Amino acid sequence: MIESIPDKSFERLSVRDTDIFVEGHGETTLLMVHGWPDTHRLWDGLIDQLKADYRCARFTLPGFGVSDPRRQRTLGEVVGVLEAVIDAVSPDRPVTLVLHDWGCFYGYQYYMKNPRRVSRIVGFDVGDVDSKEMKLPLSMILFTLSYQLWLAGAWVIGGRTGDAMTRLFARAIGVRADLCLVHSGMNYGYYLKYRCALFGKSQGDVPFDPACPMLFLYGHRKPTMFHSNAFVERLNRAPSSKAVGFDAGHWLMLEQPTEVAGEIRDWMRAFSARP
Repeated sequence: MIESIPDKSFERLSVRDTDIFVEGHGETTLLMVHGWPDTHRLWDGLIDQLKADYRCARFTLPGFGVSDPRRQRTLGEVVGVLEAVIDAVSPDRPVTLVLHDWGCFYGYQYYMKNPRRVSRIVGFDVGDVDSKEMKLPLSMILFTLSYQLWLAGAWVIGGRTGDAMTRLFARAIGVRADLCLVHSGMNYGYYLKYRCALFGKSQGDVPFDPACPMLFLYGHRKPTMFHSNAFVERLNRAPSSKAVGFDAGHWLMLEQPTEVAGEIRDWMRAFSARP
């Protein structure tokens, strides 16, 4: 069921127990999908910068809301929610996906399954993270393994202890999200990733290989990287794609919102001008 609730400042839809918030005007719909440990509020500043030109839609990933039931969500389930959201906000036209962190993982998998429903992709900080071209130094590999296993362990433990473990790490890396809204229920993606790896099983994901135009924005100042140099080079060789690095961390849309919005706006306009 899709329910539209009128509001003076935004349109609110509800589909599959998921609230969707739509702001702005324009023929192009941007669907923004956050990652760990955020909610739809991650995009507040960027939407303020873009809503004069674009219709901006966003939602909170299932299980990330502080009152959401705590249970494992599979890749297929989350991609199914994303599919329902896109059909609700733009049933007749493809959307531009704007993705960050785990939102990249789920959004890229949606695109690989439904390429005709996506016209463009803006990816933040996570690219070909599972490709064979990823070649990280040992220090980055150890950091990535340690924090992801910590969060997977927090998921298994759950309760107050699991929540405290999750918030401890979030505080340590300086996340901008409200720590009162950060909880171990958000960590199911990490748990599923390592459970599948331990038992040699696949989540059903496929390698991300964008054929549509893509803008990739990433930060240089962070303890590990989530894309290969080859990924950046490949995008910059493509005629309608682009990769841009910022002097920022993982949450570059919060650190440099005006500059990030400018890159998106300029790229979108340049793309629209091309035949």
